[in-house]
Amino acid sequence: MPDARVIQLGGGGRSAPSTAAHNGAGATAATEPEQVSAAPGREEQASEPETGRVAGEPGADRAAGRAGTAGTDPLPSAVGSALGFLRRRFTGDYPVDDFGFDPELTSSVLLAPARPLYEHYFRVETRGMEHVPDVGSALLVANHSGTIPLDAVMTQLALLDYHPAHRHLRMLGADLVFRLPIVSSLARKGGATLACNADAERLLASGHLVGVWPEGFKGIGKPFSERYKLQRFGRGGFVSAALRTGKPIIPCSIIGAEEIYPIIGNANWLARLLGLPYVPVTPTFPLLGALGMVPLPSKWIIEFSEPIETANLGGPVAAEDPMLVFNLTDQVRETIQSTLYKLLMQRRSVFF
Repeated sequence: MPDARVIQLGGGGRSAPSTAAHNGAGATAATEPEQVSAAPGREEQASEPETGRVAGEPGADRAAGRAGTAGTDPLPSAVGSALGFLRRRFTGDYPVDDFGFDPELTSSVLLAPARPLYEHYFRVETRGMEHVPDVGSALLVANHSGTIPLDAVMTQLALLDYHPAHRHLRMLGADLVFRLPIVSSLARKGGATLACNADAERLLASGHLVGVWPEGFKGIGKPFSERYKLQRFGRGGFVSAALRTGKPIIPCSIIGAEEIYPIIGNANWLARLLGLPYVPVTPTFPLLGALGMVPLPSKWIIEFSEPIETANLGGPVAAEDPMLVFNLTDQVRETIQSTLYKLLMQRRSVFF
């Protein structure tokens, strides 16, 4: 099978790939950033006028994006799309960037199983989508919860299917993700890379939308009694990356994920044995075995807050000011925490 076309992140000369990039792909050929971050066929969707879309309605944005195929028989169209996808796979006629990101595979295959969860099981409602730019880079910072990082997947899907520009979210992941076989390869193909400043700055400088969950395992592994109470945001590395590149920070608040696997205990001895940060004990797991791994159908809301601009704060010099970094980190954290409390007060119940 021929190798895929590997495309460069930026348009103005190539910088040396990071450690994460070396594990994802080898050679590069120049292209524009937006070609990297949009799956084949998404560009045309983004330029079409929206028709009858209701904000927050599951499936509405995606239906509007497919308006150009109205009036055609869906079965031959689906078969043709599938055959075209397979042809591009066998001929290598699909883009992959320095980090190993495969936008077509992500949209058509990797995120396909998550769409029914998003639309019908969690019934995700999005708010503040207008705060996410149609083009250009920004750093999205979100709270983390849910025992497993489904909140990151749902946020990625929200921006790809429901944002007018159908934007791919380039996620920054923990070291553990890239030490796991199979998971590491799929994560890279899905747009994730190592959560380090060098990779974050390179993606931001190349025009991408970058997502970070600074609570890390402390957030997704916290007990149910501490739900929606933000954990420490680390040392503010994400703020430094935004300051160095002069890109806006978009706080993102997610409710619903805390209830899918309520953690009532932690098997610490087993976690140490397996080299994992935690092994959760929930009301259904491990008591019900594999059945206990089915998430509860909580109602989700994802809200994107107004961007915090960093372009006029001093650039790389400002990134070296620990007090500025601390204050900006605290501002982002407080914005997310206050939005979480607001959303919880507005939510009618956990499941509706």
